[in-house]
Amino acid sequence: MAVHVRALSYTHSVNSQSPALDSIDLDLPPGSRTVIIGPNGAGKSTLLQILAGKRLVSGADIYIQDKDVFRDSPEGVTFLGTEWAMNPVVRSDIVVSHFLDSVGGYRHKDRRDKLLDILDVDLDWHMHNISDGERRRVQLVFGLMAPYDVLLLDEVTVDLDVLVRDDLLRFLKQDSEERGATILYATHIFDGLNEFPTRIAHMSFGRLVTPPSPWPLTHESPLNARFGSSTLYHVALQWLKEDREHRRELERQGRKLRGARRDQTVPSDSETFYRKYDYSH
Repeated sequence: MAVHVRALSYTHSVNSQSPALDSIDLDLPPGSRTVIIGPNGAGKSTLLQILAGKRLVSGADIYIQDKDVFRDSPEGVTFLGTEWAMNPVVRSDIVVSHFLDSVGGYRHKDRRDKLLDILDVDLDWHMHNISDGERRRVQLVFGLMAPYDVLLLDEVTVDLDVLVRDDLLRFLKQDSEERGATILYATHIFDGLNEFPTRIAHMSFGRLVTPPSPWPLTHESPLNARFGSSTLYHVALQWLKEDREHRRELERQGRKLRGARRDQTVPSDSETFYRKYDYSH
């Protein structure tokens, strides 16, 4: 297996009411492309960060390419997350061409140039003077220009426009098929994603509710009887609706309530502050 996980549980702090990950088992074969579906807070990002070796855990078996993530540090693993664009280093006054050269872009010139074209990146951009979406494109060139065996993608396509995102997904799919690379992709954008995955999985409240299942659905798939010929978008929408209803049921049973507090009165000191500093008139 390219990715093998057994009995993975993780809690962000000792005071947490519930674990971020709860008894996760996961197996991904080489060349598979798995899309993880789940609401915010389901544990998707935490799972990817642990697989990338960025969060230390104990009491679980976590292997990539048959190597222990924490003890053997497997090579060929690329993790791309949303926090990169906020790093002050990549917001400094450095030209994109110099930045890519400084991280070895010249060693992978063919892949780098292909990605520059796909992501429509200007080599003369200054990193401190571009938008977050443009900075995200530079991140993707930076992260994908070196060939990988396992790619962990955490919401990094959210800032891309539709055309660029679709071109990138076609590149990743072809790369996976030609080189047998494994991709695990967490996203909330499902339009145009129907042809990308070979598997889909559902996470909710830190648990893998539906383990990676073949996509498109086959007659043998346990999901077939329920979803049949549904698109990935409609499957994801149904799962997310169920997650929301489950959370609301838990709130009715005493879980901390989200949303507005209908019975909340206006604190007198807040009203005094508002009247003193109200510049709307």
